[in-house]
Amino acid sequence: MSAGDELTEAPPASADRRVLQLFGYWKSIHPPGGGLPGRQQLDPAAIAALLPFVWLADIQREPLRFRYRLLGTEHARVFGRDYTGHWLDETHVNFYASPGYPQYVAAAEQGRVGYRRGHSLAMLPMDYRSIERLLLPLAQDGKAVDMLLAISLYERR
Repeated sequence: MSAGDELTEAPPASADRRVLQLFGYWKSIHPPGGGLPGRQQLDPAAIAALLPFVWLADIQREPLRFRYRLLGTEHARVFGRDYTGHWLDETHVNFYASPGYPQYVAAAEQGRVGYRRGHSLAMLPMDYRSIERLLLPLAQDGKAVDMLLAISLYERR
């Protein structure tokens, strides 16, 4: 991780307003009585302004892998193509070595939120210098995480 990178479990108050908005929405859709929200609680209309920046990833177990289920239009613009349906480790050559990878594992295995702001040489095209990303676990049964809801914002050089 480079100087200036921030890797935490929840977004700080200084996070981009869109990140904070998605985090607040995710907290608001938690089922009564506890547990994690699932894809079935997600209402795209409630976060319509965020959809260009939002993405979903399915989780495969044994081996643990992540596949893009849906990518907002901003991601296709930044990467030059739509990677919906592609594995993250095949799309991003250095995915397993990236500073944020442990957060994917923690989200999938422990249901933990992951926030990252900083440089992302492993994940971004060369004309972008940093990323702000929030990972939010989703679990259809409220317990076993089966999908990630995320938002990624990119900053050009």
